[in-house]
Amino acid sequence: MTRTGLILRRLSLDELPQLWNVLKGDMSIVGPRPCMERQVSLHAMGWAHYCAMRPGMTGLWQVSGRNRLTYQQRVELDVEYVDKWSLALDLIITVKTFRAVLAGGG
Repeated sequence: MTRTGLILRRLSLDELPQLWNVLKGDMSIVGPRPCMERQVSLHAMGWAHYCAMRPGMTGLWQVSGRNRLTYQQRVELDVEYVDKWSLALDLIITVKTFRAVLAGGG
């Protein structure tokens, strides 16, 4: 990876192009993280929950451990997010996301 790429990744600036998808209405700021087609089968019973909301730039999975978690835990967090969705939850996730990015851990 290039030095510029490392800086962009460390500051999560590589996520900024997704704002275009938010503006188009294809994504939201907070929601289940988009998954690849090959991952659909890994969602099993959680797929209906995943499809119930627009995918987000950040979500419960990102602020709960991200890549330190198993894919099953990611699915469980997506289900939990959909089941417990509220504006307050979105605000909490947004604040935690900004903290993680500013601390360099996001």
